[in-house]
Amino acid sequence: MGTVFAFVLPRIADYRDVWDVLGSVSWLDALLLVVVTALNIVTFAPSWMAALPGLRFRQALTMSQAATALSIVSPAGAAVGMAGSYSMLRSFGFAAGSVALAVAVTGVWNQLANLTFPIIGLALLTSVDEDHPALRTAALVGLVVLVVVVVTFALALSSAHRAHRIGELAARLVARMYRLLRRKKAVAWGGESLARFRARALHLLRRRWHVITVATLVGHLTVFLVLLACLHAVGTGSSEVSWIEAFAAWSLVRILGALPFTPGGLGVVELGLTGALVAFGAPNADAVAATLLYRFLTIVPTLALGLLAAVTWRSHHPGRSLESPR
Repeated sequence: MGTVFAFVLPRIADYRDVWDVLGSVSWLDALLLVVVTALNIVTFAPSWMAALPGLRFRQALTMSQAATALSIVSPAGAAVGMAGSYSMLRSFGFAAGSVALAVAVTGVWNQLANLTFPIIGLALLTSVDEDHPALRTAALVGLVVLVVVVVTFALALSSAHRAHRIGELAARLVARMYRLLRRKKAVAWGGESLARFRARALHLLRRRWHVITVATLVGHLTVFLVLLACLHAVGTGSSEVSWIEAFAAWSLVRILGALPFTPGGLGVVELGLTGALVAFGAPNADAVAATLLYRFLTIVPTLALGLLAAVTWRSHHPGRSLESPR
């Protein structure tokens, strides 16, 4: 991780040149960056509000910022973020089943979005007679995983009997994994649990699948707006990197950032995004400057707000741990 910042990125562009580029950002562009960053932050909440009826905007924003911050700073990443989401939502008074369903649905929808974006990015590049080998590979992998996830999810929801069988099989696999790890821990769920989950999921998705989908897409695409604003701020125009190329580069790093190599994809995303922007025609110093600015605006505000929210929550719930949804 440190190698990327200390050795790799300086080989792409000298940090003095990068600093000069960042120093040339106008106050109007700085104001635009503040606006799109704030827009990105507030769009964390709507998908949670759609997945958990009765959740207020302030609660959703506080919880989502805290959970995202925890997933960034923890080596366990998304697992800790999910546990934080579950615990905070339970502390707001929501039932365990409803909270577990909301955590599962938002998690699945977010991953489906991340898997879909590279496919769209490759299609857009193909429409303008361009190609990117890494994006093509990511799109192929994303398509395969997307099909597997959608088919599995559809099978689990198709009938109570099938959901029960899948739940029993999953419980046996987890129990076997516990035995291999020599952990004396019983599996507290099974086929009946998944069957009940299926009933609740169908009830929620029949009423709100479209709202959850739109809210999830908006939440992700505002992150892309931050990248576009960063490219504009450092002076990289459409003649050097078009919005289609920027989207393709961004969709690639969404896949890279989801891989559990480093917390928050630190180092991996910076290298991948910089390389993609340079490959599409951005000057080296501009590509590094835009990448570092983008990462700062998408990590640091959420990290500051999220950790403050987590500390505040723990001060009001000192005896409560980050328990995982079952």
